[in-house]
Amino acid sequence: MKPLIGTELKRFLRNYKRDNKPQHDLVALLQSVEYPANVGSIFRVADGAGASELVLTGITPTPPHPTIDKVGRFKSLRVPWRYEQDPVQAISNLKADGYHVVAVELTDTAVPYHTFAYPQKTCLVVGHEDHGVTKATLAACDTAVFLPMYGKGRSLNVHVALSIVLYHILHSGA
Repeated sequence: MKPLIGTELKRFLRNYKRDNKPQHDLVALLQSVEYPANVGSIFRVADGAGASELVLTGITPTPPHPTIDKVGRFKSLRVPWRYEQDPVQAISNLKADGYHVVAVELTDTAVPYHTFAYPQKTCLVVGHEDHGVTKATLAACDTAVFLPMYGKGRSLNVHVALSIVLYHILHSGA
């Protein structure tokens, strides 16, 4: 076994993408994700997962930003994104475009992320690092999913949680 580099790596990834086309149209909405490092990480994950768009709302910092650019390896130049001040209005617009809106949040009705049947057009909503998704934003979402925690912590970093759910959706079938 040897690591792939250069042309071999490009060929491997191109062939994998060709033979394994995603079955979902995925969007992520960042509701006041405050820390630029998390926003940069989410741009990088969104690129890797082939997300069709990121919607940045509230106090979420926007590119160009030195930390977003560095952590995200300039994926903000590749991943389509837009800023909307009001997350509830952004969700309304996404619903009008046919997206089912799923909060990644601990709520009284949330189901484990791996048990939910994600529609073909899904928008995942993640919230502020300390406060999570607001009540108003949750009220606009169609459902909520959560990541089970088996240790002492009650949650994962926002970009890690989003990554897990995005990749689960990509590989759970249509």
